[in-house]
Amino acid sequence: MALPHYAVLGAPVAHSLSPRIHAEFARQCGIDMLYVAIDTAADGFDATLERFQRAGGIGANVTAPDKIAAAAAAQSLSPRARRAGAVNTLAWRESHWHGDITDGSGLIRDLRERRDVDLFHKRVLMLGAGGAARAVAPALLDADIAQLVVANRTRANAWDLVDQVHDGERAIACTLDELPGMGGFDLVLNAVPPDEDGATPDYPPSILGEETTAIDLNYGARALPFLAWARNHGCTRTSDGLGMLVEQAADSFELWHGVRPQTEAVYTQLRMGGSLAG
Repeated sequence: MALPHYAVLGAPVAHSLSPRIHAEFARQCGIDMLYVAIDTAADGFDATLERFQRAGGIGANVTAPDKIAAAAAAQSLSPRARRAGAVNTLAWRESHWHGDITDGSGLIRDLRERRDVDLFHKRVLMLGAGGAARAVAPALLDADIAQLVVANRTRANAWDLVDQVHDGERAIACTLDELPGMGGFDLVLNAVPPDEDGATPDYPPSILGEETTAIDLNYGARALPFLAWARNHGCTRTSDGLGMLVEQAADSFELWHGVRPQTEAVYTQLRMGGSLAG
């Protein structure tokens, strides 16, 4: 049986809500499509993508840990994907994969329209420097924030991200050990995958201020350790990455089909744990 035309690729992906989200978007828009989750762990990203395309795949979302590999696999890139050095959306066009990134636009829309977060001239802390962080960093800078601090266990990886976005005046890198001297931030984004044991992270509470918004780019149970840490240190404005997930999915859907679906009802149903229509 041939693979469906659309998929989310990554490892792990069994928990992914993307198939449910895209099925609802397709129902809304009257589009006949199939969308499944395909784990890349066994064969690696490149081999999995090639097999998917040969089976008729024409569009794919890409999640951790394969966003940087997806950028390398694409034969053409959108300007924002080139700047990020990461891809979460692949479209088969003119016999090659075209790569784009919608995570950043999805995050900005969720922050501004759903959470009423004003980003203008704000200080933002990014915890982690992997594919998830690269995917959203350029969009944050384009939203006219005052400063982006990228903190990572390995300084070299943080500097690589800062170099990638080409904004040396506003983007700086540091190690996690240097965070106590950085002061408080208006927005703290956790882009670090959770530990397998679900341990609560050990970040310095000084990064949180009275008005800080703390967002984990993971969603569901994977976001709970960081959000629990933030709340335990007095942060009342917290959320996981579910809103970003729905908004970036809508942006991907629009890239594939030329129409942007409605997102609020989908987000609400997923947040309440209910079943989507269809």
